[in-house]
Amino acid sequence: MSEPIKIDVWSDIACPWCYIGKRKFEAGAELAGVPVEVEYHSFELSPDTPVDFEGSHESFLSDRKGIPVDQARMMLERVTGIAETVDLHYDYAAVKHTNTVKAHELIHYAKTHGRQLEMKERLLKAYFVNGEHVGRIEDLADIAAELGFDRADVVRALSTDEYLPAVRADQAQAIEYGIQGVPFFVIDGKYGVSGAQDATVFAQALTQVAAEKAAV
Repeated sequence: MSEPIKIDVWSDIACPWCYIGKRKFEAGAELAGVPVEVEYHSFELSPDTPVDFEGSHESFLSDRKGIPVDQARMMLERVTGIAETVDLHYDYAAVKHTNTVKAHELIHYAKTHGRQLEMKERLLKAYFVNGEHVGRIEDLADIAAELGFDRADVVRALSTDEYLPAVRADQAQAIEYGIQGVPFFVIDGKYGVSGAQDATVFAQALTQVAAEKAAV
């Protein structure tokens, strides 16, 4: 099979299961041994979060879910342990909780330069592993410059909301598809896989689609 299978993924930057799901999908694609073409789409889990959020991640989770702080801490410890199983080293003590809309705009900016996947990976690592701020334009521009993008042009694009319509279009499409949680994977435009499933689940889905395409 030479033609890659298109994979559309809705996810957020501030989504621990999205990073875990990314790794599990990558492992599944490798298991299946079929070529894939991945495109990421914007989804904001918490669009009302301020850019400069004050407080711990535990307190945010506690307030959002209406649970005790100790329970929120246990949830974070659990997801951190699961992340370790796919070689991701989350550092919630360093996480800077923030609004992610500008990060999504930056991913669209990178997409126009053919480097969306690289930017997506870098921003997830920035948030969960490095403790970098991914909500402020200046910080995002620094990250982009580190990857070799024109810093001044990134600041211009983010300051003028150049890619905000693209973010909103992704979100509108998610609503149309009935997507209410992320990560959500759409395989070949017709099969949906919700959540950070095991690599074998993704491998089976990809193998099935590859067989269907080969039979046409």
